[in-house]
Amino acid sequence: MALLITDRCINCDMCEPECPNQAIALGTEIYEIDPTRCTECIGHYDAPTCQSVCPITHTVIKDTAWQETPEQLWEKFVQLYPNVKG
Repeated sequence: MALLITDRCINCDMCEPECPNQAIALGTEIYEIDPTRCTECIGHYDAPTCQSVCPITHTVIKDTAWQETPEQLWEKFVQLYPNVKG
């Protein structure tokens, strides 16, 4: 499943430049994650980088409204980066 930034976000700008899929952007009030681009960093890192750089605990969480298996996340990565060999 994709990730979600909660209203605990303090707009510290740590997550957006770290997202390898360019899935994070500043919304009207806080940063938001585009679930169509979020792979939870599958294909890039062992863990979601936005979660690891966020200074506020429990701000970046799993988006239960956007259910995806690890296989679906990998397929999304392949679609985003068709020229990358896995």
